[in-house]
Amino acid sequence: MSLDRVGLVLAAMADVDGDAPSVVHRVCAAAIGLLGLSGCAISLMVDGQLEGSAGVSDAGIAAVQELEMELGEGPSVDAWDHDEPVGASDLADPSGTRWPLFSRAAVDEGVRAVFAFPLHQGAIRIGVLVLYRAEPGALSAEEWARGAVLADLASQIVLALQAGAGDGQIHELLAEEPPHWAEVHQATGMISVQLEVPIDEAFVRMRAHAFAQRRPLREVARDVVARRLRLEASS
Repeated sequence: MSLDRVGLVLAAMADVDGDAPSVVHRVCAAAIGLLGLSGCAISLMVDGQLEGSAGVSDAGIAAVQELEMELGEGPSVDAWDHDEPVGASDLADPSGTRWPLFSRAAVDEGVRAVFAFPLHQGAIRIGVLVLYRAEPGALSAEEWARGAVLADLASQIVLALQAGAGDGQIHELLAEEPPHWAEVHQATGMISVQLEVPIDEAFVRMRAHAFAQRRPLREVARDVVARRLRLEASS
C-alpha cells in the first residue's frame, strides 16, 4: 500500500467538514471527495448477509444499500463472496452488469455506477466499502488504488472501534443503523421462532414474501413485529 496514497486519504479525512458525525463517516466523506462520487457506504456483513451499516453518506444511499438486503444480489454480496473488488461502470447497460434486479432498482434511485471493496484484516472479514456515482463511468487505475486504501483504513477503523466495546456489545459508532433495520432483525427472529427454522432461512422467507407482494422489506418487517402479519410454513 503506497504511503503517498495513505497520506492523501488521511489528509482528505482530516479536511472533512466538522459536521461529519464520526470517524467512520469521515471515511465515506473522504472517498466522495477523492474519487468524485455521489455516495459511499460501509456495510457490515455476516455470512454474506447485510447486517447493518457503519457509515452512509446520505439517506438516498442508505435506500440503495437496503436494495441489496431486499433483493439478495448486488455489489456488496459479490465483493463479500469473492473477497475481491467488483464494479459496474453503467448499471443502465444490461450487457454490462451482473445484478439485473439490483441494477434496475438502483438506476431508479439515481445510481448509475457502483464499485465495492471487501473489508478485512487477515482472516477477519468485516463487510464492504461501496462507492456510488450518479453518472456512468469507470474508476481509473489510480482511483481503484485509492479505493483499496480507503477500504483498508475503514477495516482498521471498524476493528479498532469494536475492540473498545464491551464483551458481546457493538460499539455505539457501529450501531447507528436506521431504526427500521432493527425491525428487520427483530422480525427475522420472530419468524425463525414461529416457523422453527434457522435465522438465515427465516430472513430468506421474509425477503421472498416481500418480493412476491411487491412490498419494501421494511414494511413487511414492521407488520411482522406488530403481529399484523404471520408467515406460514409454505410462504
